[in-house]
Amino acid sequence: MSGYSDGTSVLVVVDVQNAFVRAESAHVVPVIVDLVDRWQGDVLFTRYINYPGSPFERLVRWSACMTSPEIDIVDELQPYTARAHVIDKRGYGLFADPAGAALVAERGWCDIYVCGIATESCVLATALGAFEADLTPWLIEDASASHAGRDVHEAGVLVTRRFIGQDQIISVADVPAGLVSPPRLRCDV
Repeated sequence: MSGYSDGTSVLVVVDVQNAFVRAESAHVVPVIVDLVDRWQGDVLFTRYINYPGSPFERLVRWSACMTSPEIDIVDELQPYTARAHVIDKRGYGLFADPAGAALVAERGWCDIYVCGIATESCVLATALGAFEADLTPWLIEDASASHAGRDVHEAGVLVTRRFIGQDQIISVADVPAGLVSPPRLRCDV
């Protein structure tokens, strides 16, 4: 990992995979790409991979997201995975996966900045997992979306706010300046 890092913060980009980027969530991809590009510390990508007999298949009757290209992180973020941590998970949240929880503990991350898809499920579960692990979660609302639409995203934010606290819901502009470089100015000639 290169760049500035306060050592205690990590940007967790949750499940920005081909299976979850649809018309209702595609608008958030450029926001996340810009955030990851400007992030000065550690970045962790999660990638959900379903499996035969999973609770998703048995209980929800959902058997997608088992193979490529559905499980692949979107092309726009692929260049950033080389300098980041990538955790494959089999459930909703980062902290439900032993490898995810172990990496967070090993690295000593305390401030967990969460963004991605879908706000009402995997993003919420990751923020809640950080809260329950006695860490400080931050939901970056404008860098998160739901493939089920805006109303579901807003419901996810509402529930997350109730779980982790009103002040923990922030925008990209609220991320501390030391963690992100300033936006690049474009000069169109």
